[in-house]
Amino acid sequence: MDEKNEMEQETVDTQEPSEEEILTEEQVPEEEKPPAEEAPDEEASEEETADGEAAAEETPAEDSADTAEEASEKKSFFGRKKEKKDKRDEQIADLTDKLKRQLAEFENFRNRTDKEKSQMYSIGASSVLEKILPVLDSFERGLKTIPEEQKEDPLASGMEMIYKQLVTALTDLGVTPIEAVGQEFDPNLHNAVMHVDDEELGENVVAEEFQKGYKYRDAVLRHSMVKVAN
Repeated sequence: MDEKNEMEQETVDTQEPSEEEILTEEQVPEEEKPPAEEAPDEEASEEETADGEAAAEETPAEDSADTAEEASEKKSFFGRKKEKKDKRDEQIADLTDKLKRQLAEFENFRNRTDKEKSQMYSIGASSVLEKILPVLDSFERGLKTIPEEQKEDPLASGMEMIYKQLVTALTDLGVTPIEAVGQEFDPNLHNAVMHVDDEELGENVVAEEFQKGYKYRDAVLRHSMVKVAN
């Protein structure tokens, strides 16, 4: 019996919890409690979040600012390039205008020079032809004095051939005789030295020619000396 009681007592002792086991976590001294994990500070977290968002916001802003600055630099670069190009275009336009003006002036100078040369040639030719006309008049007067029966003589034939050759040369140069007899008097072509009353002729009509007049091209080389009927 005693042994049985002892065994039961031991069993009870074994099953009964110890004082240390009975102690709960609340009864454990604060010193013995394991250090609790500190909860994150909400305010710090909020500040970090705000800083992160601000940094995130600032980064695109800075990037956009950099992009805007680069765009501005590029724009200014291309603007300067465009300005330089515009200056070159202005210089090209200015030089082109000057060249056109010089070409126009040169063309006017050439036309004026050609006109002056033509006038000088006409003046020089007229001066020479005026001195040849008296020779032509002498041939005409000399041929008129030859009798009809002597016109076949070698001397008369030779004079007539020379006269025809001279007339042909003057014609090739542009010298033409002015028609007078039977034409209406024209003070630009005729020089009236006498007047006659002739009922058979109309008024202001050339009745007779004393000296033949000539034209060189369109200019009068010598006026015809005529007699005009009243």
